[in-house]
Amino acid sequence: MNFGCDPRIMDFEILIGIAFGRQLRKLVLEVYSGDWFKFPTSLYNSETLETLELYHCILIDVPFPVCLKSLRTLNLHEVEFVNDESVVNLLAGCISLENLVIHQTTDLNVKTFTIAVPSLQRLTVILEYYEEFSVFVVNTPSLKYLKIEGIIVDDRTCIIENTPELVEASIIDVSFKVFESIHGSLASVQRLSLKVSLVEIFSLPPISNTFYHLTYLELSTYKPKWWNLLTLMLDTSPNLQVLKIFDFMTSQEQRPWEKWNEPKNVPECLLLHLETFVWTCYEGKLENEIELAKYILRNARRLKKATFSIIEINPDKRVEMVGELKSVVRASNSCQLVFI
Repeated sequence: MNFGCDPRIMDFEILIGIAFGRQLRKLVLEVYSGDWFKFPTSLYNSETLETLELYHCILIDVPFPVCLKSLRTLNLHEVEFVNDESVVNLLAGCISLENLVIHQTTDLNVKTFTIAVPSLQRLTVILEYYEEFSVFVVNTPSLKYLKIEGIIVDDRTCIIENTPELVEASIIDVSFKVFESIHGSLASVQRLSLKVSLVEIFSLPPISNTFYHLTYLELSTYKPKWWNLLTLMLDTSPNLQVLKIFDFMTSQEQRPWEKWNEPKNVPECLLLHLETFVWTCYEGKLENEIELAKYILRNARRLKKATFSIIEINPDKRVEMVGELKSVVRASNSCQLVFI
């Protein structure tokens, strides 16, 4: 059941109560109002509810543990909790929860947002505010997928304690300090997507973790110094098979003094495992881009296919760019070059 209107002109509590009485399985509640609508505490007990989505001006006050034993999907989009205890009490009662999405713009009431859900398999945390942050503490031993997205610069903002089953992760728009603080919890991932800012880092420190299970890596070029992060990931991902570089930052946005330095030793993944290389929106204007592309072609001995999606340029420049990449002596004789 889907509700979406102003609570000042409709009594939500009565309507939701009727729906719950009819063994409701899915509830989507969107509130657009200048006033906060307090979600009725009497409705935190349901035998049948499987999906609960709450959007916008909804205040969640849970002074006691709830019982939503059938709930598997919970989406909290721009809602507010009364305090830390309300977060703990709500999630503690969702004993079958598998998918949790938290999209916050601000919540000054919650200092520590504790996500301790043994059954949880997918977690998405999206933050859209800059100043006051909740500290997210994640303890989810069954988690398979993790997405963290937001303008996060403080490495104390996100604490991941227990994710031994994690297979896939997407870390978007966070600082390197944050990535450095959580990378140990990503040790088991097989697929990883990164968009990490290195602006505050003058020299990239080594990370202690090795991603032995990582076979698929996506890395965004939108953040400055992205090539240094790529080098770091290649060095620490010995079994990488697929590398995709996506998005782009135009040459005007890059800083000319940030030169990419070729690794002293060829990463193990290039020598033994990398089979697929994709570069979306390859611009080929910066020396760093050109040298990095050539480096991978020259050293990836098992590479089967390298695909370059070239952004719109004049035909003559495109011919020159394609010719430059084709002229590289590839380490793999079976490597197919594809230009889109």
